[in-house]
Amino acid sequence: MKTLRIILKKEFRQIFRNSLLLKVIFVAPLLQLIVLPWAANYEIKNISLVVVDTDRSGFSRELVSKISASGYFVVKENTSSYEQAMAFVERDEADILLQIPTGFEKKMVRESHQKLLMVANAINGTKAIVGSAYLGSVIRDYNGKLRTEWLNGGGPAGGIEITSSNWFNPAMNYQVFMVPGILVMLVTMVGGMMSALNIVKEKEIGTIEQINVTPIRKYQFILGKLIPFWIIGMLVFSIGLLISRILYGIIPEGNLLLLYAFLAVYLIAVLGFGLLVSTYSETQQQAISIIFFFLMVFNLMSGLFTPIESMPEWAQWIARINPLTYFIDVMRMVVLKGSGLRDVWSHLAVIGGMAVFVNFWAVLNYRKTS
Repeated sequence: MKTLRIILKKEFRQIFRNSLLLKVIFVAPLLQLIVLPWAANYEIKNISLVVVDTDRSGFSRELVSKISASGYFVVKENTSSYEQAMAFVERDEADILLQIPTGFEKKMVRESHQKLLMVANAINGTKAIVGSAYLGSVIRDYNGKLRTEWLNGGGPAGGIEITSSNWFNPAMNYQVFMVPGILVMLVTMVGGMMSALNIVKEKEIGTIEQINVTPIRKYQFILGKLIPFWIIGMLVFSIGLLISRILYGIIPEGNLLLLYAFLAVYLIAVLGFGLLVSTYSETQQQAISIIFFFLMVFNLMSGLFTPIESMPEWAQWIARINPLTYFIDVMRMVVLKGSGLRDVWSHLAVIGGMAVFVNFWAVLNYRKTS
């Protein structure tokens, strides 16, 4: 412990007097320009829809069929139970709930007017806004079709009125669902980049050669490099939460301890990735180039800007091995919806697996030789 304490003291001193100048490179931006526009688009597809059809009439079935045929929606469930449908929304298995009330067809024929309830899962604001607009457009088209048929048949010109309800983000505030994701990006950049550059700098100035010939064990050296940035990542996250509350009025609905527990594991994975990059890099320029490339991919393919379900299948597979995808999802679930450990357990297990994998790889790849 004494050796580790001395290393940590040395690392903290070095961190606070260290300044990095980011280098501009060409290869990574070119590759990103080629690959990312295919995935990072703003066309929303595969919107999960759950329908509560208590009418089960010809009109309601025709409306659901028209929605399915639009190409934007995937009907996850067509049920007569509102509680069962809301369970899909609460589990993030449905983006929009559409309720067709009992007597929909009869009221349309007799009174030429009817109301539908649309409930949007606004934990992902972009998907909720665009998805609601798409669904409203489909319903308006169907309404226009009914009007035309009735007018041609000499019947009344009916109309459908939509009542909307946005869950977890009622005001549809863009900042509410973006800020948690941006905070994850900042923590990732700080942890991943700083841990990689710190070790590579030791290589450049030659001090790592002196360390390698000392009795310091490999695990002591690695812990001494990772623990300071683990603490810094925690501090950055805490400051970010404070700023979110003061400037944007974002108060987490869920347990803060759960967020910090997930962050603790997440930082181990991110710092391990930075350590892994440092084992393959001989200069800071090389480390910056590699980290910058991966961070750009991670950020744009994490679901922060573009829903993952709207990406091509190959891009969705990349998103599934992207640590940011899981932490951004957990941040929104805990901060906006108040989810508990049971809801985020699978995400925690995946991040824990990533942390073990990348750190084990990095330790194996690091050789304490002169």
